[in-house]
Parts: sequence; structure tokens; C-alpha cells
Amino acid sequence: MCTAATIKTKDFYFGRTLDNPFSYGEEIVISPKNFDFSFNSPPVFGNRFAIIGMAHIENGYPLYYDAINEKGLCIAGLNFVGNAFYPEPEKGQNNIAVYELIPYILKQCQSVKQVKELLESINLCDIPFNESLSTASLHWLIADKNEAITVESVKDGLKVYENPIGILTNNPPFEIQMFNLNNFMQLSSNTAKNTFSKAVELSAYSHGMGALGLPGDLSSQSRFVRAAFTKLNSVCEGDEKSSVSQFFHILGSVNQTRGCCDTGDGKYEITLYTSCCNADKGIYYYSTYGNRQITAVDMNKADLNSNMITSYSLITEQQINYI
Repeated sequence: MCTAATIKTKDFYFGRTLDNPFSYGEEIVISPKNFDFSFNSPPVFGNRFAIIGMAHIENGYPLYYDAINEKGLCIAGLNFVGNAFYPEPEKGQNNIAVYELIPYILKQCQSVKQVKELLESINLCDIPFNESLSTASLHWLIADKNEAITVESVKDGLKVYENPIGILTNNPPFEIQMFNLNNFMQLSSNTAKNTFSKAVELSAYSHGMGALGLPGDLSSQSRFVRAAFTKLNSVCEGDEKSSVSQFFHILGSVNQTRGCCDTGDGKYEITLYTSCCNADKGIYYYSTYGNRQITAVDMNKADLNSNMITSYSLITEQQINYI
């Protein structure tokens, strides 16, 4: 399970958690402008932008989980098991495999507005990467500094939703997640007031009681509510360190701790990594379950005109600053 979020201070930031019992060997991967993804269908706009993100590299091909491009466009794919549906490829259609969607969009689009136009022209379909890697059941949060959308491919077709809160988790579908927020409209970051009854004197005995009723469990629907409340009520200074720190605190509200979500066979869902990208500057920040120290990779330090990917293994052993 996963949670993705956006915030805007002086710059625009985008990131996510990846919650899973085990790692797939993901790395930070920079795909420069001239790297050939060999798409099943040719690009529509014909641009060639550089990309940085988290990916599993399979036979030299980066299978991105989340990424940004040099123009500040951002995408994260999150599990959508049980609801995602992809049709078969159709002859004469612009057939795009699910594993291609992130690079297909980021290589050629500069904005969410362009993404919406592009999505109208493609058939997002079930084309497995190879015999051992079947098509993942996903939906996506796509954002730039001006707007965000949620994209879901279901049996009724490809749905594109405006996402005014810039938050996405997993199931249920996005429309239901947004409607569910109505059940929490009474939550507040302010001190709680007695609206129970005038017949009894009640008073707040602790700070934070305005948020009584905020879900604390690990389900995707509860994480959606908790991440939305935390983000929308967060207050942050606009400098880089404050913004990055605040972003990790927001996603920290939905982190999974080993042992609390039993998936069976002695395995537990944990937050394998948390990412935060400065989409304006092209910097990918991350921490891992084993290493809470924030690490940064700047895509602009690489040769973005190359045709070869650059990858960086994640630091998973705890780094401690001893004084």
C-alpha cells in the first residue's frame, strides 16, 4: 500500500511512501533525454525530457514507481488491486502498456494540461513487460505546480479526476475517497469546543482534541483522510530545508511500522521508502525504513543529454550523526 502527496511553498514538492513487505531492488534512476524507452506506440508530442525517479531496472529498462521530469511534471503509481482494469491492445490504436505510462508521459509532457490531452489519444492496455512480470494493478497521481489529477483505468474506461487536495492512497476508487471526507468535516486543528449539549459543561483537557475522530488505522481509506488532514492543515516556511522537512513529516503521519500490518507467512507491510521531490529544481530526496536520514540526488548533476541511464542504490543502513 502507498500514499502520495503534493505541497507548494516557495517551490513545488511531490512524493510518496511505498509500503510493502519486501523490496524489489528499487534504485534512484535518471533517464536522460536521449535514452530510448522503445515505446509500443510513438510519442504524440515528440519532446524528449529527462526524468529522475524510483525504479526497478529490468534488463536495462527502468520500471518507474514514481518520477518527475525536468519541466516539473510529477507522477506516482499506487496499488489499485481489485479495481484496476486494462483492455487488450487494439489494432490501429495508440497502445501504451501500464509499465510505459510514467516515462511515456514524462518524456513528452510539460504540464498536467498536456497530460489530459495525451490521455485522450492513448489506449492504456494490458501488455506485460515480459513473461515473468505481469501487468501491475495501479492508479496514478499526476501533478505540476498548478494542478493535480488522479487517473484510474477501470471497467468503465479511463477516468481522469481533478484532485484538489493533491493526495492519493489505494482503494477504494478516488471518487469514493473524496466523498468519504464529508464524514470528517467536523475535524479541526483548533481547540475543541463543546457542541455536545448546553446541558452539560465539557471542556478540552488536551491540545489536539479538535482532531478527535481522525482515523489512526493503516487502511488505505484511513490513510487518505489522515494524509489529507495533515497536509491541508500543515504550516511551513518556504525555504528548501523547511519544505523538505515538512513534506517528510506529512508523509510520516501514514508510515507503516514493522509488525503492525501482518500480511501472513511471517511478513509485515512496512514503509520501504519515503520520497520528496523538489519538482522545480529536479532534486529527489528520500529516506528508507532502515535509514531515516534524508538523502538527495540532483538530476542536474548528471549528463541529461546522454543516452544511458544513471542509477544510485538506496542507502538502507541507518546513518547516525554521533556527537
